[in-house]
Amino acid sequence: MELKQMQELIKNTSTQRANFFNSYESALKYYRNETDITSRNDGKAKLNKDGKDDPLRHADNRVPLNFYQLLVDQEAGYVATVPPQIDVGNEKYNEVISEVLGDDFALTVNNLVIDASNAGVAWLHYWIDKDNNFRYAIIPPNQITPIYSTTLDNKLSDVLRSYKQLDPDTGKLFTVHEYWNDKEATFFKQPTSNLDSLEPYNNITSYDMSAGYETGVSNVLKHNFGRVPFIAFPKNKLKLSELKKCKGLIDAYDDIYNGFLNDIDDIQQVILVLKNYGGTSLDKFMHDLKENKAVKFNNAGSGDQSGIDTLQIDIPVEARNSVLQTTKENIFLYGQGIDPANFKNSNASGVAIKMLYSHLELKAGITESNFRRSISQLVRAIMNHLGIRDADSLKISQIWTRTQVQDDLAKAQEVATVANYSSKEAIAKANPIVDDWQQELKHQKDDIQNSDGFRASQSFNNSEDEDYPNGDKNDSDKPEKTNKKSSD
Repeated sequence: MELKQMQELIKNTSTQRANFFNSYESALKYYRNETDITSRNDGKAKLNKDGKDDPLRHADNRVPLNFYQLLVDQEAGYVATVPPQIDVGNEKYNEVISEVLGDDFALTVNNLVIDASNAGVAWLHYWIDKDNNFRYAIIPPNQITPIYSTTLDNKLSDVLRSYKQLDPDTGKLFTVHEYWNDKEATFFKQPTSNLDSLEPYNNITSYDMSAGYETGVSNVLKHNFGRVPFIAFPKNKLKLSELKKCKGLIDAYDDIYNGFLNDIDDIQQVILVLKNYGGTSLDKFMHDLKENKAVKFNNAGSGDQSGIDTLQIDIPVEARNSVLQTTKENIFLYGQGIDPANFKNSNASGVAIKMLYSHLELKAGITESNFRRSISQLVRAIMNHLGIRDADSLKISQIWTRTQVQDDLAKAQEVATVANYSSKEAIAKANPIVDDWQQELKHQKDDIQNSDGFRASQSFNNSEDEDYPNGDKNDSDKPEKTNKKSSD
């Protein structure tokens, strides 16, 4: 891409980036438990009993409740604690693909769910390193500006990636803009906020492989993927943050909860109202009250109202508790999560547990459906790199495992009931104590082979025992027995 074209692209997508950035930053703040109630305290929780000038309302406590992080992490743990198992119909291919995905695949999927929950869409970038190894990594969502085709398949045609980088020579930050398409990537740097300062960023070193030396530097990187090496992991159809489902409810709960805390602090401060006090100062009033347990007041005769009144705050405890409980239930209802308190002292059966997980399963099912396509794109990119024939047409099966509280006994009984009518593969997949069904089938195969070998060994030993009915079997007897048979 030429410099002028890049300037126009950055300019025309600036509003899109700004709107997305603001939405993502808001979700990140709530994920870090920096809700709107803490805006006055720079996102920090703070107890302040003397935060206001109001004589009756001194307290200004601001303590956030971290419902949002609980909802996000709950789904990420439920969906991606165990990585999806990939099956392309060839055991050898499966092993190679698993090796390329690596040990951190489960953590990667887990973090993708978290990013997608906060941003509405997560992003993965893949590349080939200098040792010709396939590599992949998560890219922060706020660095990506996707450009889709206008065709019905809505294919990703280009990606603009923008991020800050430190210049070691000047110690200043500058912005790097990368433009990726299906053939190459072009790099630019922007030293200042002024778009006119945009210039080519020559950070790509070219090599002459036949001669074995560098031939120069440029701002263009050629790749042979045949597609944009970025994969989107959308959270839902509209790519909306999960915060939109429950932000208002979380803010309402924070407001009521902190109002409750403020009232409890304020109620400890009793204001005395003196009528026709006969003393000369408040200090003398406090002295008389403390030492003499009595205070002198002037009496104006019949109908006089001289004396001491108190001003206190009444707390509608029952009403507030009811609103807090209702708001909390709605947070988990509309946020599609599970209130951990529902499992407290619970002996729920398998069916009851499934009902508790019903809303979370609905949300997780939508996430899985969107992620399946993206995982398949990653697997096909790996197969193409490995040179596997028909990589773009092979059927890819994915098995996603939920991590949840469950009645293993009931599950095992279900599996045992249908064991005689199901394949070993189906039983291995449904077995509640099995994490990797493919490995379980291998273990079963090994057990059968070991068992056959053991039985063969036992049969051989028994045949030898028949030749020695008296049990008189030793090394000196064996040659004699063999020689006798030879002579015969």
